Amino acid sequence: MKVIRAKSAGFCWGVERAIGIARNHADAGKRNVYSDGPLIHNRQMMEKLEAEGIHEVGDYQSRGALALDSEGVLVVRAHGISPERREYLKSLGLEFRDATCPDVGIVAGKIRRMARNGYSTIIFGDHDHPEVIGLLGYTEGRGHPVESEADIDALPELGEKVCMVSQTTMFTDDFAKLSAYVRSKYPELVVFDTICGATKARQSDIEVLVREGAQAIVVIGGHHSANTRKLATLAEKSGLPTFHIETAAELDSGAFAGFERVGVTAGASTPDFLIDAVCEKLAAM
Repeated sequence: MKVIRAKSAGFCWGVERAIGIARNHADAGKRNVYSDGPLIHNRQMMEKLEAEGIHEVGDYQSRGALALDSEGVLVVRAHGISPERREYLKSLGLEFRDATCPDVGIVAGKIRRMARNGYSTIIFGDHDHPEVIGLLGYTEGRGHPVESEADIDALPELGEKVCMVSQTTMFTDDFAKLSAYVRSKYPELVVFDTICGATKARQSDIEVLVREGAQAIVVIGGHHSANTRKLATLAEKSGLPTFHIETAAELDSGAFAGFERVGVTAGASTPDFLIDAVCEKLAAM
């Protein structure tokens, strides 16, 4: 079987940066490094990092209280946190390092600037996703996450000053449609396209896989990873059989009988060692 691997498959630069920061401070296991919630959304990679002295603490949404070794290093996860959470983490007294993806930091900066100028902020994104929770902290209490037109219809009256941003991993088409819908209600709406370049590249690469003759698409990444789930949804919209897996062990050779060319892509938190294993197993079928 011929395997077509998407150019964008695997770690985005923000994830690589977060892992690099954590590993540098772990110093090959000589120090304990703690991430407030999973550093990235990939279970297999987090297990690998755990063996290197990098420990996931707290909860998925970075909301709970922590009790940590005061000699360790506390690292902010790639998804970012609210200003209130940052203040709390710094109060714990550990060495503090910020691994927030710079793209997420840019979104936070835009929200903060607009909020200080009296704007309400609509955030297109998953209500309970850590990135959205963190971004809401910069809205000065005037932030509203939305995922649909129904969510927009349910918003309170926001006045004339309204801006809109997106969680960095959302669909570009959906953001365009929803921002147009918001503009129909708030003509002076200020829109910032904050979907990151890595996400856009992954979405575009689905079309490339289809053009290159893929008869099915395999999407590799955590089942709890928002960007990977969205990637799998987009692949399904192409009309091709789509398989969302975490590891090569989930591949069923019978499901691929009759396919000669299979496209492979992966979420932004999926390490190369998992992608390599999947590609090798598919090629051997």
